[in-house]
This record gives sequence, structure tokens and C-alpha cells, in this order.
Amino acid sequence: MKSSRMPLITTWLVLAFFYLPIGVLILNSFNLSRFGTTWQGFTFAWYERLLQRDDLWTALMNSLQVAAIASIGAMILGTCAAFALHRYRSRLQISHEILITMPLVLPEILMGMSLLLLFVSLGQQLSLVTVTIAHVTFCISYVTLVVQARLQDFDFQIVDAARDLGATRFQAFRKVVLPLLAPGILAGGLLAFTLSVDDFVVTFFVKGPGADTLPVVIYSMIKKSREFPVINALSTLLLLVTFLAVRASQRLTTQKA
Repeated sequence: MKSSRMPLITTWLVLAFFYLPIGVLILNSFNLSRFGTTWQGFTFAWYERLLQRDDLWTALMNSLQVAAIASIGAMILGTCAAFALHRYRSRLQISHEILITMPLVLPEILMGMSLLLLFVSLGQQLSLVTVTIAHVTFCISYVTLVVQARLQDFDFQIVDAARDLGATRFQAFRKVVLPLLAPGILAGGLLAFTLSVDDFVVTFFVKGPGADTLPVVIYSMIKKSREFPVINALSTLLLLVTFLAVRASQRLTTQKA
């Protein structure tokens, strides 16, 4: 019986639907035309103009600062949560698991509004601090799931063997458990870093004056048509960084424990 080509055709159509606009964006970042409707020649002018935008570099530094702190915080808290969910079973842990997975399915606009109301009720002034706390909140879930998957195949008899050889609990954790789980923790951290850098909705609600991150600045630039080529150049660079981070995360995740 001759196999149908419809699954292959459908797959290629879906991939084209997702990635063709990205390809057009990358192509237009080298297009001499300001509006990208026609090809007028190859140029690096938009990348040169990008280097001259001090506001973008300030926003980029804000994004990187928030993402770095949020990733570290999420790796610490997410790893602890993954251990608790893996080792202990109780009604409290069921509630714990619901709280961990809720940010994955909760609409970002609801999370942003709820965090804004929380900060206002606590009298906390909106700044990069509130943005960082908000990013840690939703990044914890992703780190927890990645580390949990790593723990599913973890052989805890190695820890028992280390204890039998005289290691303390802390030594067994530091010299046995942590090195073996490090690829999963780092993979979750890279995923959290990528999500934090790209986040717009939650950041838009909890940012304060002078605390604009790169996605927020890009949103304000979209309103001006003359800024489109610079946005294309910036988006191309962000795509490259995001691809490298996701690729590194995948390589770490597939390493055997």
C-alpha cells in the first residue's frame, strides 16, 4: 500500500507558518529599504544604528540583570521544590504541586495583575526589584519540572553508598547529588533565563519608572514605523541568543545522570 504524503505536507506547512515570518524578519534586518516592502540592497546600516541607541543598551542591561538574578533564584528554589515533591508524598505536597504548576497554565495577564495588586497592597514601590521578584515567581515552575524529570532517573543508592563510606548528609549532597543533577539544574536555569529575557506582559504590569526592560522598549518602538528596521536587527540578535540558550539547555537535559 502506498503511504500518504499528507502528514509530511502538513508538517512542512505548519513549519512554514511558524518560521517563514521569522525568516522574513531576519532578511529585512539586512534590507536597505526602511519599510521592507521591497528589496533595495544588502546593508548593515540598521545594526550600526542599533549600536548607537543608548536606551536599548540600558534596557538590555536591565533585562540581563533581571534574568540573571531570576535564574539563580529560580534554580535554588526550583531545585528545593523538586526535591520536596520527589521525596515526600502528602496532602500538603499535592497543594504544593498545584502551586508550582499553576504559573504554567495561568494567563500572564492575570499573573501580572495579581502581582501588581500584591506589591501595591504591601506598599512596595515598583522597580527592577519587583520585576525580578515577578520573574522568579514564574521561572520557578520551569526549573522545578526540569529537575523533577532529572530526579526520576536518579539512583539514590549512590547517596546511601556515600553515607556508608562515612560522608555526612551535606558532603553526600555536595559531592554526589549536586554534580549529578547539575546538568538538569543548569538546563532549567537557561530556560528560566530565556523566558525572563523575553517576558513582556508580566514585566509591563510590575515595572516602575526607569525600570524598562528590552521587550517593553521594543513595544514602544513598534508604534513608530521608522523604527522597524532597528527592531528587525535587534530581534535577529535576540533570536540568535535565544537559540544558543535553548540549544545549550537541550544538550544539558539530554546528558545522562
